[in-house]
Amino acid sequence: MKRENFFRPSEEVRDPYHYTACGLQNIYLLNGYDFGEHDGERHVFIRSLDALHQAIGRHLVLKRKALTGAEIKFLRKTIDLTQEELAEALGNNAQSIARWEKGQITIPGDAEKLLRVVFFARLTTEEELRALRDLIVDGLVELDAFDEDVTPCASFTLNETWTEQARPVAVCC
Repeated sequence: MKRENFFRPSEEVRDPYHYTACGLQNIYLLNGYDFGEHDGERHVFIRSLDALHQAIGRHLVLKRKALTGAEIKFLRKTIDLTQEELAEALGNNAQSIARWEKGQITIPGDAEKLLRVVFFARLTTEEELRALRDLIVDGLVELDAFDEDVTPCASFTLNETWTEQARPVAVCC
C-alpha cells in the first residue's frame, strides 16, 4: 500500500506519524508535529493544521483519479461546507452527498470534477488560479488517463506553508 508523507523542510525528518485524525488512511507526517501530555494522556499536536488540510486537499484534487468517499468528506470539511451547501454548489441533493461520502455510490464524473473546482476556488491564490486553469484545460483529461487502484504517495513539507514536494519520500507501510 502506498502512503502520502508531509514534512517541514526546516525541521529534521522524524519517524512517520500516521495521521488518521483527518479521516484519511494514507497520510503520514514526517515533521510539523509534537507529542505532549494533557490531563495525564499523551496527545499529538499538529502545527498549522488548517494549512496541512489545505495541502492534502490540493493533492487530492490535482493528483487523484477518482475520489473515495472519505476523500470527498475530507474536501467538504476542509472548505467548511455542510452536505447541503456542497449539494447546492454541485447542483445535487444532500442525500447524494451523504451516499458518496459513505461509499454507497460513486460520485458521477461531472460532479467530481466540479467538486475539485469548488475546492480549489475556495482556497484560491494567484498561483492556484494558474493551476486551476491548467486543471480545467489539461489536467482533468490527464486524470482520466490515470490507472490507479491505490492512493499514490505524496510528500509535503511545512516551512511557512505546507507544500507538496516533487518526489515523495518512500516509506513502506
